[in-house]
Amino acid sequence: MVNSKSRFAALLLAVAVAACGGSPVKESTGEYIDDSTITTKVKAAFVSDKAVDAMNVKVETFKGMVQLSGFADSSAEIERAAQIAAKVAGVKAVRNDIRLRPGK
Repeated sequence: MVNSKSRFAALLLAVAVAACGGSPVKESTGEYIDDSTITTKVKAAFVSDKAVDAMNVKVETFKGMVQLSGFADSSAEIERAAQIAAKVAGVKAVRNDIRLRPGK
């Protein structure tokens, strides 16, 4: 009986560990928390910098890769947003998909 309980406990532990692991297309629990922290830090840096309109730039992070999207009033603002994001601790790369606002 004890042996079967030990096996069951080991099986449950293995399933729990596997559920928390990441894959190329899915973050682990730790990676999700890290990415949420990075996203928050990037957005806070945008708020602190007057050259970037933080309300118009969306930030998403996956495994340290930051993707910026939204609209900006100038090419300088688009470049500045990428520079700011790249300097945040934990950012591995930045994909800048911010577009120039139509009519600008």
